[in-house]
Amino acid sequence: MLIRLIFILTLLSSHIPLMAQKSLRTQIADLAESISGDVGVSIRLIERGDTLSYHGKHPFPMQSVFKFPLALQVMNDVDNGKLTLDKKLPVNKSDYFQTHSPLMKEFPEGNPDLTVGDALKYTIEWSDNVGCDLLFKLVGGPKRVDLFVNGQAIRDMAIRNTEREMHVNDQLQYQNWSTPQAMEQLLTKFLTSNMLSEKSRTTLWDLMIGTKTGPKRIRGLLPAGTVVANRTGTGDKTKDRRISAVNDVGIIVLPNGQHLAIVVYVTNTHEEIPEAEEVIAKIAKSAYDHYAVEK
Repeated sequence: MLIRLIFILTLLSSHIPLMAQKSLRTQIADLAESISGDVGVSIRLIERGDTLSYHGKHPFPMQSVFKFPLALQVMNDVDNGKLTLDKKLPVNKSDYFQTHSPLMKEFPEGNPDLTVGDALKYTIEWSDNVGCDLLFKLVGGPKRVDLFVNGQAIRDMAIRNTEREMHVNDQLQYQNWSTPQAMEQLLTKFLTSNMLSEKSRTTLWDLMIGTKTGPKRIRGLLPAGTVVANRTGTGDKTKDRRISAVNDVGIIVLPNGQHLAIVVYVTNTHEEIPEAEEVIAKIAKSAYDHYAVEK
């Protein structure tokens, strides 16, 4: 009788992580289905390799999330001696177009003293579209960034067009796409592989921690002081009044020091941006609560 009881207790305890993950999966599914449009999620507890996804293999438009792989290319070029962050990268009025650009607002006549490091900071922290295109031109265009990502064995991601090109033709945004799982894999490789030197990884990590856009997305409901290195992406409304993208991807540092990669894409929703952001924040909080209590 005692042996049988021990066996039953052992069996039940071995299923606790599986049952807990099922609970998290249910929470995510419920949140995803609470909003119109399509939601894709991919999560990985990096140190343990635990993964969970919801529509994780579906393609979603990245919008400014693609500035993260662009930044990886820039820092890889720095590591290989092709660039330095203090290299001058002048911005001229001819580089400007009607778009989101704190850089353009700060320097309406251009800035001959802008550096690669300056452009990278504007691009990652402020999601600056002019800075983004300056960097694309510097590294050889979207095709080279796409090849770099593929070289990291990331297959379900495509980078085809610049910000200016997408502003001319909004349908081109759908050519810059990734699955949630592919972006989660890239985030994990960024943190754990040798694609970047330790110095370059730290530089980009610090910039992502300093992200100013989307404070109500992944970061929105997490405890104060939680470290999050993230990159957002936001699209405009389509002709049928849907928002093409409300995205956030990043790495959360848990209280025990482990790292949680998380990708949440929302596309084709009739809701306004705050409602989509609330769903992203609740999914991130559910994942945080689930993994923060584990040893």
